[in-house]
Amino acid sequence: MNVLKSTNKFLDKLLLYTALTMLAAMTIVILYQVFSRQLLSNTPAWSEELSRVLFVWVSFLGIAYGFKEKLHIGVGVIVKMLPAKIQTICDIFSKVLIIGFGILMLYYGWHFTVLMGSSTLGGLGLPTSVLYAAIPVTGLYVTLYGIQLLFVKGLHQEYE
Repeated sequence: MNVLKSTNKFLDKLLLYTALTMLAAMTIVILYQVFSRQLLSNTPAWSEELSRVLFVWVSFLGIAYGFKEKLHIGVGVIVKMLPAKIQTICDIFSKVLIIGFGILMLYYGWHFTVLMGSSTLGGLGLPTSVLYAAIPVTGLYVTLYGIQLLFVKGLHQEYE
């Protein structure tokens, strides 16, 4: 169980630090782009595309973090009015849906990423799959966090 906890901690930190680093890089690239356009009258072709790729990655990693922190939309008011057994069933069902959503993102995102590997991002010269790889990575995190919410943290904790 200790290995599981340390792996989970490592993955959490990896997600958070990656997203924050990408957010900082995106901010720097956009500031450079504005500076370059306004003062040098020259906008580098790579800056807009790089900021877009970073924005997509930060957004998708934010989805995974939102599931981890249970920031996703829920209808707790209605569920709280139901009997305890029904609340537990709703809780289990929502977490199974989260796991299913993560698996779908992982599976189809991987196939789409492989499919897009043959095209390139014009401004960066990188494979387009770099952009779309955010989908399966997020799917992996959502699946892992869904499993963690369902099995590790216990059932029926949100409505008590």
